[in-house]
Amino acid sequence: MSNPAFWNDQEKARQVSQELNTQKEWVNGWAGLNSRIADLDELFEIVDDEEDPGTLAEIVGELKVSERSLDDLELRHLLGEKEDRLNAIVTIHPGAGGTESADWAQMLMRLYTRWAERRGYEAKVLDLQPGESAGIKSATMEVRGDYAFGYLKSESGVHRLVRISPFDAASRRHTSFASVFVFPEAEGEIEVEILPEDVRVDTYRASGAGGQHVNKTDSAVRMTHEPTGIMVQCQSERSQHKNRNSAMKILKARLYLHYKEKEDEKRAEVESSKKKIEWGSQIRNYVFHPYQMVKDLRTGMESSDVHGVTDGDIDKFIHAYLSHSGSEAVPGQSA
Repeated sequence: MSNPAFWNDQEKARQVSQELNTQKEWVNGWAGLNSRIADLDELFEIVDDEEDPGTLAEIVGELKVSERSLDDLELRHLLGEKEDRLNAIVTIHPGAGGTESADWAQMLMRLYTRWAERRGYEAKVLDLQPGESAGIKSATMEVRGDYAFGYLKSESGVHRLVRISPFDAASRRHTSFASVFVFPEAEGEIEVEILPEDVRVDTYRASGAGGQHVNKTDSAVRMTHEPTGIMVQCQSERSQHKNRNSAMKILKARLYLHYKEKEDEKRAEVESSKKKIEWGSQIRNYVFHPYQMVKDLRTGMESSDVHGVTDGDIDKFIHAYLSHSGSEAVPGQSA
């Protein structure tokens, strides 16, 4: 890189620089973890647990932190596609079932928001269609953070909820479905060409919460990519300009995955799973009654902490999915 000629080819230089930074992250991550473990090992050798219980408790706490760091490194080792490091666009839609499914879709939206908060990621709502009496008709979120798409791609599919309905006066058990699909945000290192003449843009008055200003101006935006038929919409902002930008971001993400699936045979599995997003072919069950259990039907991973899972504690399911997928990609390289 010190050779001046290195920068003559800007695209190749960018790719090499990105690869170098990725490898540095891995080396620094493992080196830092090894150093931390070595320091704790030395401290453990000299501490007297009877005379200094506080230090021993500190060592135990640091070991738990190190264990989480190791889990995170192992998890990232399973992410080898170039888009895995990108931000994620998450779309959520309720299935048939009216208020029950709309409420379940909103619970999933909160689940991924809480998961993002746990990891220090930023979760921003790009589009939200409120339900008639409760829940949501649809939602599109942007989750920003390193490897956000790589982690969340495991969530694409149908999620099934079984519970005693809070909307049923007779307190009967109900089953609800909602679909989730995750796209990589096609910005930065991934370019998607969209011809202006291929996109039809419609504006309309936003509905739902937002006050009189939202309902009196045509601030909501709907974009249709006519060659593919892909349609996206956004009404989360009061400004039509901001909604246009958000809608274009969503459209680019969806088009990137659309073209990627057509070009790359390895994306056939993703396309297949996308086609299976139909009621009755769920990927995960969340049962609150008559027992409490969350089970991923693809990997067999289970948890009895259904409240914790719906509060965003899904890393164990993500790790199980990535391990189960059998990825042997080298970190920083395309699989």
